[in-house]
Amino acid sequence: MLDEFWNIVLETWENGFRGIGIDDIAICLFILIVSLIARSLVSTKIVDRLVKLSAKTETEFDDDVIESLRKPTGMIPIAIGLYLMASFLPLTGSFDQIATNLIKMVIIYTIFSLFSNLSKPLFAIMGNNSWLTSAMSLWLSRVLGVVIWVIAITMMLDIWGIEIGPIIAGLGLFSVAVALGAQDMFKNIIAGIFIISENNSSGLHGIVEDIGFRSTLVRRLDTSPVFVPNTDLSDAQVINHQNMNYRRLLWTINLLYQTNAEDLRKICDQISSHINTSSDFTKNPGQENFAKVTELAGSSIDITILCYVDFISYTDYSQVKQDLILKIMEIVKVNNSDFAFPSRSVYIEKSD
Repeated sequence: MLDEFWNIVLETWENGFRGIGIDDIAICLFILIVSLIARSLVSTKIVDRLVKLSAKTETEFDDDVIESLRKPTGMIPIAIGLYLMASFLPLTGSFDQIATNLIKMVIIYTIFSLFSNLSKPLFAIMGNNSWLTSAMSLWLSRVLGVVIWVIAITMMLDIWGIEIGPIIAGLGLFSVAVALGAQDMFKNIIAGIFIISENNSSGLHGIVEDIGFRSTLVRRLDTSPVFVPNTDLSDAQVINHQNMNYRRLLWTINLLYQTNAEDLRKICDQISSHINTSSDFTKNPGQENFAKVTELAGSSIDITILCYVDFISYTDYSQVKQDLILKIMEIVKVNNSDFAFPSRSVYIEKSD
């Protein structure tokens, strides 16, 4: 009786599932575990070692390239493990074909994920050129990523014998229906392309964090996010503060009419001298810095001050303005004058 039971155990061990013995299944599980361990080693130890080596260089391009290889290279041990398992198991017929197709799909996924990840650092370094803005390089990277994965999915479907032609034709009809029902969305997408090509969006009073297919995310100075539809943004007149060469400071100060001509001349000369000698200000080749009397107003003598600063940061710019205001107050006080304010004199005549 025990011999009969032992024979059943041996038969089950040798035949297992569809002629695949339990020992073969155990070996395949061992191969799978080793593949997963190898994947972890490649994705962490080896890539981290390469990251440390690339960190010694001056450029960040090699760092980004190596980091983009982390996930795709981790799939290589998995593909090798699946191939070893399929070769070891006595698969026949449809099972053998399914295993082969799965291996091909993993290989395709590994190759095209590598292409997709490499496109990001390549376009990032191209975004430093004057003819290609960083926002445009980001969009081109996204578009290329979509194209790469469309090709990859097409190849995967072809492996399983799925016809691509009918799917493309169906997508064409579907896209027409979508285009008719989502005209505003496509307008926003096209407007977004124009915004990126003209680099207009950075002129908003805030920080442009992302230019999407439909809208642009602007973080205002009070940190609140604002989503602006691309069509509205493309039709608006936008001042691009981020691309200006200098910040202009144009003021008009009002002095008392009691100030004599000699003191006015001294005030203008001393303010001009301070602007032209201070390191806070810069020289604009297209317009010189100056402080000049420009108008005899209704209740004051007006002096116009024009100068430029290199500081694009609003905090630094405000600090320069504060220092200049204090210096002007000091110069005006030293030269026996003071600031005027709107006033009106009323004369009353007496009559018999």
